[in-house]
Amino acid sequence: MEQLQHYSTFLKESISSYNFPENPTNLYDPLRYFLTIGGKRIRPMLTLISGNVFNLSKEECIHAALSIELFHNFSLIHDDIMDLAPVRRGKTTVHEKWNSNIAILSGDVLLIEAYQQLVKYSDERLPRLLKRFNETAIEVCEGQQMDMDFESRQDVSIAEYIEMIRLKTSVLIGCALEFGGILAKQSEKACSSLYNFGVELGIAFQIQDDLLDLYGNPETFGKQIGGDVIANKKTLLWLNAQQLSLENVNEIKAIKNSEEKVLQAKNIFEKCGAKAKTEVEMNLHYEKAMQSLDLLEINSDKKKPLYELANFLLNRSL
Repeated sequence: MEQLQHYSTFLKESISSYNFPENPTNLYDPLRYFLTIGGKRIRPMLTLISGNVFNLSKEECIHAALSIELFHNFSLIHDDIMDLAPVRRGKTTVHEKWNSNIAILSGDVLLIEAYQQLVKYSDERLPRLLKRFNETAIEVCEGQQMDMDFESRQDVSIAEYIEMIRLKTSVLIGCALEFGGILAKQSEKACSSLYNFGVELGIAFQIQDDLLDLYGNPETFGKQIGGDVIANKKTLLWLNAQQLSLENVNEIKAIKNSEEKVLQAKNIFEKCGAKAKTEVEMNLHYEKAMQSLDLLEINSDKKKPLYELANFLLNRSL
């Protein structure tokens, strides 16, 4: 989408000019580093696009968009510490480049900076912005805890997994879209439609990520193909396979050679129907997203960028 490129450039310029204090250097240098190492910045773009649907300029929406981006990056810095991840976006993670204590504190500053951006809207919109932001922040933490709990559990249900990705990933997408409606002083009903559109779209997007991890094109996916399978991660694809064919899933777990493990998983998941079942679930949430967008009572031409956005996000080829 040409509009995404336009907003991407605007966000990059806004973030690169973000004015952190010089000292203490060990507090602020990690933030300057982390915010400039890339990322698609889809979430803040959603706020800009949503605001534009209601004829708001990108300048009017930028503070809300930045609050989304700063919060997202705060969560990534802390997630990387919990996951002991050495690399993020192809670069050394903050806790590896500095240390965990510095990463924790720097991440905390990003969360506070996210609030600093929101309170720039010092009018009747602020309570609605803060209410949605606070609810979202808590839910993201709940989702992260569920994800960590799943690592040691063998009885994770499909419903639990869907709820986990709703909390960890999708509610922030919903929040980003609803912010545009709140800034434009739209009704609770309109804002709810935007939020639900984002949440359902986010779930579909994450399920597609599960599929792409195993069946995606390695030249375009951007990550190691089969990484989730190699790590025995409980994705929806894996849980569906476990439900349909527990014996074969246990066979996959026992394989030590990574290349063989990925090949076997591909074959088994297709033959037992796990891949098809996962695709059905993905399409179900995509349709729910479209239904929520249909409920948004504005001119269809105005909604066109949101429909295009949904198609863009779910158009990654398997």
